[in-house]
Amino acid sequence: MVPGDVDVVAVGGHESDGGRALRGLPAPWVDCVSSGRELLMCVSASRARGRAVCVVPMTLGRDPDLAADAARTLLALSAEDRAGTVLAGPFGTQDHLVGWLRAAAARVAGDTALLVTAPSGGPFADADLFRIARLVRQYGRHRTVEVALIGGDPDPAEGVRRCLALGERRVVLLPAAWVTPEIPDPDCSERGGPLLSAPAVAGVLRARVHEAWERYDRLGDDGLSRALAAAHGHAHSHAHGHPPGGHPPAPVGSDGPHARHETHRPPPAHHHGPGHTADPQHGHRASPHTPPLDHPSGTAPLRGAGRHVVPPDRSFG
Repeated sequence: MVPGDVDVVAVGGHESDGGRALRGLPAPWVDCVSSGRELLMCVSASRARGRAVCVVPMTLGRDPDLAADAARTLLALSAEDRAGTVLAGPFGTQDHLVGWLRAAAARVAGDTALLVTAPSGGPFADADLFRIARLVRQYGRHRTVEVALIGGDPDPAEGVRRCLALGERRVVLLPAAWVTPEIPDPDCSERGGPLLSAPAVAGVLRARVHEAWERYDRLGDDGLSRALAAAHGHAHSHAHGHPPGGHPPAPVGSDGPHARHETHRPPPAHHHGPGHTADPQHGHRASPHTPPLDHPSGTAPLRGAGRHVVPPDRSFG
């Protein structure tokens, strides 16, 4: 565990094979668990020792329900244990993931095909991965950028075959998740990455913990209601869907089809009720303007990183 008074718990979902792929995180001061019972037992054990706890949902942007799942689990804690527990914001967003993948792609020779890989997470999460890969290609130097879904269609073997069919001779598999796939054919494919360096992973975790505790100390916000509200908005908007034909093309120079919420035309039958806001993780938010690559380790700028100081009675790592 970490020195001081804060235990950091990283909780994983489908992007990390239920948390199993997090076991090798380069941060020994973090406990890595799956959502549900394992998370509850870990947090309860820390609180029994009198430790404050910060739970970090380890999504890279493709599992918007992970934070809400963690919040529902933490609601089962006793009032006393909840008083010393906070839920941080997601480890990363889709905007961050685009920037991280662009940085990883920049380290791969330009005459190589890129195969962006991640575990299948359902139709919306899988569709998001195709969009993310398209942005990596749009702002990169590789002619071929394809997608492969671990446990889905196309799988990595099919993804490599597609790249070869397009005339590529070498394929690099870039992980867009904590899980890394097996190499289908070592003669023509290889593993790229890691997506994030060890210092980058530790830095993002520290930033998330700083943000969560500052919000708790300043506003008394433990993050649970925030996570549940965000998940409700995301599920609600996917449930109503989009009009036939989707969004109109974005003007040249805009940030994409979701650049302005005002231009989105929902179906006539759908109305947001009083106090209902669009989920920042869903497409209604300002869309990815592709994070710059001048940040250390290729990470996108992180709000709160390097700006806040842990309260003197809380330290970690």
